[in-house]
Amino acid sequence: MSAKLTPAYRAVMAACSPIVRLWGRLEVSGLEHIPETGPVLLAANHDSYWDPIAIGIAARSRRQIHALAKSSLWKTKPVGLVLDGMGQIPIERGKGDAAAMDRAIEGLRSGICIGVFPEGTRSLGRQLRARSGIARLAEAVPEATIVSCAATGTTDVPAFPRRPHVRVRFFRPAGGGLQPGEAPGDFAARLVEEIRREAPPVATGRGARA
Repeated sequence: MSAKLTPAYRAVMAACSPIVRLWGRLEVSGLEHIPETGPVLLAANHDSYWDPIAIGIAARSRRQIHALAKSSLWKTKPVGLVLDGMGQIPIERGKGDAAAMDRAIEGLRSGICIGVFPEGTRSLGRQLRARSGIARLAEAVPEATIVSCAATGTTDVPAFPRRPHVRVRFFRPAGGGLQPGEAPGDFAARLVEEIRREAPPVATGRGARA
């Protein structure tokens, strides 16, 4: 079954696919963990601006990912129009953006896949604290399937002439979704800890050279 993609999403992924798939030698595993229908909450690490693109390309045959992205990307109107066409959701990071969260909850309830970077921003090689917003989404839409994603090699995409080796693995959290009585911060930290076991924080240009 082919994923239904908006024209803008399809165009951007197609344009970037040669960079990630061919130049980046993309390897994808765990696609079977992403349901083809129904609400999905996807949590991933964030080390590079290429992460959303690589993850989107990796999941393209299954789902379109509607990611919560920093609102400053919409400051340039043409970019904002493309992001809107891709179904991305602007969020004021670090400010408890209730409107963005409500929009994400509404999207989940309608059956789409929402992508979240629980650390809130690029790691730049640092260990960051997990943000609890993902727990709010999971609590509001308990029927959503929680899928984790570990992306590596994306920091080396711009490291020409050295070729990167991009790997994207999707998997279900070992501890399951949000558990009864589990604190939001603990839930987010649990997801991030599992993801970071496979994808330790890396600064751009300092990833694996395999």
